[in-house]
Amino acid sequence: MGIKLINIGFGNIVSANRVIAIVSPESSPIKRMIQEAREKGLLVDATYGRRTRAVIVTDSCHVILCAVQPETVAHRFITMKEEPEE
Repeated sequence: MGIKLINIGFGNIVSANRVIAIVSPESSPIKRMIQEAREKGLLVDATYGRRTRAVIVTDSCHVILCAVQPETVAHRFITMKEEPEE
């Protein structure tokens, strides 16, 4: 099994094998999760100063902030999964 990568915008790429969830940042529990990750040093801000539109949670407890819509990231994830392996 090779490493599969997802483009999350602005030249940032995440390992698809490590992604657990792609969620919207609007709810209070997600905001708390972002704050806790920031305090623990597990937050990666990949927004380049733009508004956070998606939050990616990984199996290593890292939380990645993304400026691309969750639906867009999920579509890239699904499209990547459907491509045949080389």
